[in-house]
Amino acid sequence: MPISFIGVPDDIYIQGLLGVYELNKIELLKDVFLWACARSADRYAQVRQTLGEPDPFRVKYRPVLQSLITEILSQGMSPGEASFVIKARALHVPQQDHGRFIEMVETELMSLHEGNFARYRISPSEFKKWQEAWSKK
Repeated sequence: MPISFIGVPDDIYIQGLLGVYELNKIELLKDVFLWACARSADRYAQVRQTLGEPDPFRVKYRPVLQSLITEILSQGMSPGEASFVIKARALHVPQQDHGRFIEMVETELMSLHEGNFARYRISPSEFKKWQEAWSKK
C-alpha cells in the first residue's frame, strides 16, 4: 500500500531527522514514521472502500483505451470522426465486448476536462484543439 507523509507536521519530522543526524537517536523519527504508516494505512483502507474493486473490463482494455483516446485527442477529432475510429478499433476486441468497449471510450471522452487530460500525455494546446473540434459537432 502507498505510504504518505502528507499531513505530518513539518517541525516534528524535522526534529526526528535532526535527532538521527545530529544525535544518532532514531526514536522520534521512528515514532513519526510508524504514525505516518498507520495513518496512510487507514486512509488507504477508506479510499479502497469508497472506490471499490477495480473494473476487470477496464483493466483488460486499459492499453487500448489509452492509445485510442490519445489518438482522438492529439488529432483533434470531431465526434463524428471519433465515432468512426472508436467503432473501427472495437473490431479488434472480442465481439462480445464491442458494445461495452465503445461505451467505455465514449464515457471517458465525455468526462475529460482540464484536470484529467494529462493522463493521455497530450499538451494543453492539443487538448484545447480537441475541445474546439468536439464542441463544433
